Amino acid sequence: MSMINKSIPEFTTEAFVNGEFKTISSEDVKGKWSIFLFYPADFTFVCPTELEDMANQYAELQGLGVEVYAVSTDSHFVHKAWHDASDAIGKINYPMLGDTTGRITRGFDVMIEEAGQALRGTFLANPEGIIKVAEIHDLGIGRSAKDMVRKVKAAQYVADHDGEVCPAAWEEGQATLTPSLDLVGKI
Repeated sequence: MSMINKSIPEFTTEAFVNGEFKTISSEDVKGKWSIFLFYPADFTFVCPTELEDMANQYAELQGLGVEVYAVSTDSHFVHKAWHDASDAIGKINYPMLGDTTGRITRGFDVMIEEAGQALRGTFLANPEGIIKVAEIHDLGIGRSAKDMVRKVKAAQYVADHDGEVCPAAWEEGQATLTPSLDLVGKI
């Protein structure tokens, strides 16, 4: 079942954020755009490349009013240890949510039950907590944070410009479309 236009699941969990432990809930994330970046496990191989890639785009995302939440079924303690041990993960300033019960991971429907780990799922929620982008990858396929930035800009544009849509590979500043009878069969 698609997660698009559904509310993010309710949760309260511990996170590692900027050298501190902090409690974060689903209510805390509302009020701004949010990216939930699920990954299988700390101290692995593809995961640090993805989280570092997102860290490299984090300043731009913050400028767009977006908060990023990395989520795995590891604890906030393990997140801290990984942050301290890895140069790539040491670059992260966004919250790393611990999900040892799997409640958040199951709520976003990305749990691999037999492994107790998450698929590579990326979700963009609007300020009301409604999911507007959902992308799920198999474990061996890394994601692009730069493309997620593009999707954020498109989602924000559509939210702010009623009746307009963004075509494939749309980049900020490019033409959009206004669906109408006149466009049918002309594109």
